[in-house]
Amino acid sequence: MFEKLFGWGKKKPASAPESVIPFGRYSDNNKPVAKVNRWTDADNLFKEKKYPEGLDAFFDYLRDDISKNVVYERNGAEGRFEFYQGSKIIRGAFDGHQLRAEVTLARMPQPSVPVMRRLLEMNFSLYYSRFALDNDRLCMRFDSHIESANPSKLYYGLKELSTKADKQDDLLVQDFATLQMADSEHVIEIPLAEKEIKYEYLQKWVKQTLDTIAGLDADKFSGGIAYMLLSLVYRIDYLVTPEGKLLNDLERIAGIYFKKDERPAVEKNRDMVEEFKKLQARTKEDIFAYLFRSKYTFAIVAPQSYKAVSDSIHGANQSMVWYRDNNYPFIGTQVTEYGISYCQYSYSLPRVITELFNLYMHINYSDYFAALGNKQVYYKAAINQFDSEAIIDRIKDIQEKWKDKYPNMDFKTQNLRFDNLVNFDQTFTTEMEFLNMESK
Repeated sequence: MFEKLFGWGKKKPASAPESVIPFGRYSDNNKPVAKVNRWTDADNLFKEKKYPEGLDAFFDYLRDDISKNVVYERNGAEGRFEFYQGSKIIRGAFDGHQLRAEVTLARMPQPSVPVMRRLLEMNFSLYYSRFALDNDRLCMRFDSHIESANPSKLYYGLKELSTKADKQDDLLVQDFATLQMADSEHVIEIPLAEKEIKYEYLQKWVKQTLDTIAGLDADKFSGGIAYMLLSLVYRIDYLVTPEGKLLNDLERIAGIYFKKDERPAVEKNRDMVEEFKKLQARTKEDIFAYLFRSKYTFAIVAPQSYKAVSDSIHGANQSMVWYRDNNYPFIGTQVTEYGISYCQYSYSLPRVITELFNLYMHINYSDYFAALGNKQVYYKAAINQFDSEAIIDRIKDIQEKWKDKYPNMDFKTQNLRFDNLVNFDQTFTTEMEFLNMESK
């Protein structure tokens, strides 16, 4: 007691170490000031026609010093580079005249008219790159004269090349039996035990959501059902972090709801439910094939102003009130989760917001984090008990870590409610809604 009152003895850590398992999609909206300055350097050097030095700065800007996602070498006016994007490695070279980049998609031992037709159709949607065939190697290419290779063109050209290739390689091999996987040996296998846990919880969350929906009036609760299904997509995307075709299937489920047509929400919900039932029926081995870790260079989504994040949180929390007040707490938590998880899924967020979102998910799904080896338990659902001290300490740790970049970000922990999960989620996300995210 005296130690708590007067701070005697050794101060304990604020919380247990966070899990080292990465979650969610890669975001490049978190580069330190030094990296951002390298973009300016690249732009200025290009304007001064110092092309080799400009490429030095550009690839330094792309390089994540933690993940080591870019390899770059230069000797005079000539050089080579490699960088990672999910299951693909993009390789390139340059000289005093031209820069070229290429990525292998698959092997095609025998010519296939259906494959070539698919690629020809997809070529029309490309702005900078193109599909190509080199003997039996199916690939994508991008090139530019050095004199026109300004940083913006390089960024968007290489981003298109790498993100399209990362998405299409699995889909092409899945859709065409004549194709074979190629050049994906660099992906990082995750432990079998981790795969088992991710599969178990994926199935658990799908079953819980579908069972809840089965007991609701499809018309009266069409809004709540849509929130639950979309939150499920975003939760699996963030916490299970699937790759390849499994990721594409999740994107397709979300796309059912957001497709611009005249169909009512009831019909869209029904179609999303059917797709989740198909996901339930897939074998464990099939799911395991898309659970691995990769390095990334480009985010597949774009940054947005923080107002877009605030508006999403505000809209969801307004919709949550009816479910909370009419004794549907599970639906209420799912509606609130949608508001912030939609942003994590759809936008390239600043890392500080992702860290707060990760804490939010850790609190709501403490059993999952515990199963993955995280010793910090923020919330025990069985007895409705929060470790409020650890939660507040973690929020303060995050704020302290980012205060230099976001000096006016003030998460008011005194406004958090710890009486039940619905009220906690609402107060936590409301504080996120009103954060001042002006950077220094």
